[in-house]
Amino acid sequence: MPTAQSILTHSPDLAPIEAVTTPVDADVVVVGIAADAGAGEDAAPVVVAPGLEGEATAALAAVARSVGASTKVASTTRVPAPDGVSAGSVVLVGLGSSDDEVSDESLRRAAGAAARACRGLGTALVLLDAERAEPVALGAGLGSFRPAKVTSKNDDDENGDSLKVFVAEGGADAVIRAATVAECVGLARDLVNTPPNLLFPGSFADRAAELARDAGLEVEVLDEEALTEGGYGGILAVGGGSSRGPRMVRLTHRGAEGRPTVALVGKGITFDTGGISIKPAAGMEQMTMDMGGAAAVVATVILAARLGLDLTVVATVPMAENMPSSTAYRPGDVLTMYGGTTVEVKNTDAEGRLILADAIVRACEDSPSHLIDTATLTGAQMVALGKKTPGVMGTEDFRDRVADLSRSVGEGGWPMPLPEELRAGLDSEVADLTHVTPHRWGGMLSAGLFLSEFVADGVEWAHIDVAGPAYNDGGPEGYLPKGGTGVPVRTMLAVLEDIAAGA
Repeated sequence: MPTAQSILTHSPDLAPIEAVTTPVDADVVVVGIAADAGAGEDAAPVVVAPGLEGEATAALAAVARSVGASTKVASTTRVPAPDGVSAGSVVLVGLGSSDDEVSDESLRRAAGAAARACRGLGTALVLLDAERAEPVALGAGLGSFRPAKVTSKNDDDENGDSLKVFVAEGGADAVIRAATVAECVGLARDLVNTPPNLLFPGSFADRAAELARDAGLEVEVLDEEALTEGGYGGILAVGGGSSRGPRMVRLTHRGAEGRPTVALVGKGITFDTGGISIKPAAGMEQMTMDMGGAAAVVATVILAARLGLDLTVVATVPMAENMPSSTAYRPGDVLTMYGGTTVEVKNTDAEGRLILADAIVRACEDSPSHLIDTATLTGAQMVALGKKTPGVMGTEDFRDRVADLSRSVGEGGWPMPLPEELRAGLDSEVADLTHVTPHRWGGMLSAGLFLSEFVADGVEWAHIDVAGPAYNDGGPEGYLPKGGTGVPVRTMLAVLEDIAAGA
């Protein structure tokens, strides 16, 4: 585990993944079990273990029945390995009912839970679905993630864990891709989990720049002086209360000439006290995750480079720490945003949309065909959709496309409207607009309407509110750990690939 000095430079802690086309000896073997709905409640489950002989699977079914192993998706039970299984133990993982087709998301969740159950056991051989190697490998990789812990111990905590995923012939490339995606999602998780005294605008910018250069990206970092010269009034106001000045990082992955340009923007509030409109103390420690959108965007543009996507992706990432002090911005202030729009401040705890507005205007100057911004933006997202379902707003066709793709990869995005009747609540008597409405109704939608004011005409735009989904404050489940989840990295990757394929 990393020390305080090394936590910003260590790699995500995931088990190495390898594809195998024949069963190999392992310390532990993972097999699936499904309820045999047609055989009665007391019947042995159906064992899903490609590559194992019939006698071995029959023995596993008998063991599963004898211990009452659950077939609920992603439930796990560890048992001794019977004859015919070359391992010390077996992890049985539920796949649901044999009458139902196992979805890719069920495979990801099952493989993730199994990988977590195999931690500390050495080499795990995952036998779930040889024909669908990518969801199995991705779930296993994401599930093997261990959050970094700041410790005084100067060791790497090497335990030799590894994952071998059984695949059909030709499935190795899918496993390699899955491992790459898992690593970048792990990067986003680690950034979210990094304590705010270690991850502040300057250190976040330095880390993002270092990671981006390693991936071959173009890098531009605007410090406080450059932001002042450029007129980034939103970012400067939000970051003005902190002794640690704001930054804006721009990372570019270049596709071939003539290919589409897609802009990504992510909210990077490294800690949010609420500013002068200070938050209640209870739960404020979780505001270390208020840069989850920025972490996801940094990870996604790096992932685009590592996968060699043939389109241009430009990430614009504003970073600030929202603190109360004698230099903090105030309710009642009027800010001049990048591009000239003036905004009356009503609540300094609605800071994310202010830094995003500056970044969106700058991102649109690159003439992208599409723009995605993402943020842990509103508590109203959780009121409307819960803690696991991102709200997706924007231009209708692109909004629906993003939400559909989000659900297809298991991140669950849901399309939300931008009701015209809520727009009047953003009118101001002293500025071009205000950033919050005078009521609490439709708070997520009002935030989306505010952001829409800064999107250039003709740009297909989607805003993804991940206030709940970016951070899991409950226990681990499926492939999701406690803490940072990496949502919506996989959604944005799916959208980029979809745009590239259709261009």
